[in-house]
Amino acid sequence: MSEKTGVVVVGGGYAGVMAANRLTLGGEVTVTLVNPRASFVHRIRLHQLVGGTDTAVVDYRDVLAEDVRLAVDTVDRIDAGARTLHLASGATLGYDYLVYAVGSTGAQPRVPGAAEHAYPVATLEDVERLRPVLDAAPATAPLTVIGGGPTGIETAAELAGTGRTVTLVCGGALGPYLHPRGRRSVARRLARLGVTVVDGPGTEVTAVTDRTVRLADGRELPSHVTVWTAGFAVPDLAARSGLTTDDAGRLLTDETLTSVDDVRIVAAGDSAAPSGVPLRMSCQAAMPLGARAADTVLSRLAGERPGTLNQAFGAQCISLGRHDGIFQFADRGDSAIWLHVDGRPGATMKEAVCKGVVKHLADEARKPGGYRLHRISGGPARQKKLRARDTAEAAAV
Repeated sequence: MSEKTGVVVVGGGYAGVMAANRLTLGGEVTVTLVNPRASFVHRIRLHQLVGGTDTAVVDYRDVLAEDVRLAVDTVDRIDAGARTLHLASGATLGYDYLVYAVGSTGAQPRVPGAAEHAYPVATLEDVERLRPVLDAAPATAPLTVIGGGPTGIETAAELAGTGRTVTLVCGGALGPYLHPRGRRSVARRLARLGVTVVDGPGTEVTAVTDRTVRLADGRELPSHVTVWTAGFAVPDLAARSGLTTDDAGRLLTDETLTSVDDVRIVAAGDSAAPSGVPLRMSCQAAMPLGARAADTVLSRLAGERPGTLNQAFGAQCISLGRHDGIFQFADRGDSAIWLHVDGRPGATMKEAVCKGVVKHLADEARKPGGYRLHRISGGPARQKKLRARDTAEAAAV
């Protein structure tokens, strides 16, 4: 009997869990998931943990296939030549194929004082550090949320829903992804919650102190607690391991999600840069990328040619407290269109998405291969982006 092929997935988020579950389709494959936490973090609910309305944690037994071995550890380095992972515990772990799905985290703020006085919310540990600070703050103390993207909007709304006095500093446009109609809807609903929105030119943050936030236009806002949600970054594991990355540190791959350095390494989720043109960081992209990465490995094991990326997008959904939200529709190329659903129906749709994400993972754990969303064609949108990139590079040369 031939020895089973060992596949290791690094990262237990949306992409990693989807990939690990799907890989169990290969009968002669052993799958190990390496993750620094013993529980699955439902990251799109972290803003609810800030407000105290959800734990944002799911037991891996509810979303991970029984045949997947969970190793609670951190990968310090990938030795691609030896096909070995060096772990923080001091152990080593060999692999035949590696799925790189380390995800993303909050970008390190470069604004003076932000690292010392602002609290990020990109990870479970970030929010766990913030919660006692919020609990200790007086009920009437002014809170400031930095960042006008979905995380900032959702965090500001969640805090306002607890009766707090909240200012949302956008550093530019409110909800830059949104269609102008959707942006106006979000602004109205934040106002109803009592959130003061500071957007437009001059709203970039220039300094943070223990009790103030200073803006480029000279304004100084009082802030007893400052929450930082602006920007995302990826772990530097690939770069530290000598693998080729894009400028942001994502693992550079071809359109099958295979590393440009090593056919035995594929990438998925926020930490992947297919052809140097990465997809939007989101669970909407992460789970299909996880499924695509698994299919690439399984195709190679079967001696078949892997399929290429052609992913469709459909929307961006944002909750605005527990009773309001917006479901912003998009075209397949991930550009917002005029159509959106807001109010309570928008909140209902967002909640359905949050529950549906966990259900997709759980269904793939029970019946691997059942997930199909990564096979919905994005049409010509991906090819247009690649051509635009090639044109820009040629013009630069």
